Amino acid sequence: MRWLELTVEVDVEAVEPVSEIFGRLGRGAAVRPMRLIRDPNDELSAREDPSAPYEITAHLPEDAAAPAAVEATERALWHLQAFGLRPVGELRVRSVEESDWAEAWKRDYRPQRIGRVVIVPSWLEEPIAPQEVALRLDPGMAFGTGLHPTTRGCLALLQAITPMPSRVLDVGSGSGILALAALRLGAQRADCLDTDPVAVEATLANAAANGLADQVIATAGTLSSQPAGEPYPLVLANLVAAVLIELAEPLARHVAPGGTLLASGIIEGRADEVLAALASAGFVVDERLDDGEWVSLRMIRA
Repeated sequence: MRWLELTVEVDVEAVEPVSEIFGRLGRGAAVRPMRLIRDPNDELSAREDPSAPYEITAHLPEDAAAPAAVEATERALWHLQAFGLRPVGELRVRSVEESDWAEAWKRDYRPQRIGRVVIVPSWLEEPIAPQEVALRLDPGMAFGTGLHPTTRGCLALLQAITPMPSRVLDVGSGSGILALAALRLGAQRADCLDTDPVAVEATLANAAANGLADQVIATAGTLSSQPAGEPYPLVLANLVAAVLIELAEPLARHVAPGGTLLASGIIEGRADEVLAALASAGFVVDERLDDGEWVSLRMIRA
């Protein structure tokens, strides 16, 4: 059997949304930094250079459905530009022979620890300490697998909220990772919203895989201008800067007075714009985390 290998170079701002698009192909998405920065004091240590492009690769069967899948992927990549993201390169497609790649890509993934939250791929086993909580999540299913700085920032800020509120709203839920982490940390119910039906399916599948299906409601759609019921004590919004600015007022209406908003997906160059929009909507900064070029915010609604 032959496969199509899809590859695209993207700016750091587009890594996670492009990974989500590639994840729809059903075989996971591998992300590779194009340049590493070596530690001059430790020749074995290196970190990603966020100023360089990243290469994202996915595979799909070379069958009758492949042309439509490639076309849909190209269209989705083009639509990303509507969010004002920095450039996404041209999609490259090549035919490859079947080999051990289907299993080989898994070797690059390891359990991820972000504070007390441990993200474990389904094919691995990992010891969990008494103070830790585990989430079973596979890379590439949808937006947010715990590897990107935006997701890590949200998870770090989330763990500092004590006590965890009983009700949570996750706007742009992607894989559902933030909502599921909130449930593991003590929330009782999570309402999840995403414009992409594939992300909604991923959220529900991940909730079931983690034994949390009865505590999650996931819906396809956009955030309404007014909440249908009581506002939430905690709203999670790992989006992009342009969307956070656009949704600042609706987000404020969905957060209860004194409640918390976690906002991320903010490239550093647009942080001031996002902060201004959220402040105008009535939010006050409680904590800011910077991770490379990314900013995550915990904000309180005044």
